[in-house]
Amino acid sequence: MTGGTATTNGGKTPAAPARTAFAARTVTDVLQPRNVLLAGMLGIGLAAAGGDWTGLLWGFLGALCAGLIPAGYIEWERGRGTWGDRHVVDRTKRAPIFFVILGSIGAGSVVMVLGNASTGILVAMLALWVMTIGLLAVNTVWKISVDSAVASAAVSLLAVVHSPWWIAAYALTAAVCWSRVALGYHTVAQTLAGAGLGAATTVAYAFV
Repeated sequence: MTGGTATTNGGKTPAAPARTAFAARTVTDVLQPRNVLLAGMLGIGLAAAGGDWTGLLWGFLGALCAGLIPAGYIEWERGRGTWGDRHVVDRTKRAPIFFVILGSIGAGSVVMVLGNASTGILVAMLALWVMTIGLLAVNTVWKISVDSAVASAAVSLLAVVHSPWWIAAYALTAAVCWSRVALGYHTVAQTLAGAGLGAATTVAYAFV
């Protein structure tokens, strides 16, 4: 030790890679798709309904169909030993997840139509459905980041439905992209592609 600088051995300070891995793991767990969609769809539903509390119910239905049901399916398959964890790092095994998402979002959208939900939440559901088609198509030939796509989609949809100030929340999307790369699940290109596809969900609103 020189100049009063503590050594990592004596002070038992975690090595930088360990700290980085812990931070990345925390970010990727907290901002995983089901959590992002739960918060995002509640906000979208409320904004789409003009602040009426019923928008929260439609938002929760959207989160249930787009995020919670697919997450439950993944956990069920994990219990059966199909996958090691929720990340499903082998892209060749991801197709069933996308089909579950498509079916779940489709069913939820039908309920919304029958229940006269606000147009904004319906368009958001359509946007997520189309995004999932894109993820499925790309995944057949290349591993794209679903976490990055969902994080980006939630922010872009909130910016369109609620307020442009939500663009500032892209800092969270950037954090998700960083965490996926830091943990070795994706390359920078794969996370950027996912984020770009997520941002493209706002195109749906150009036709409303």
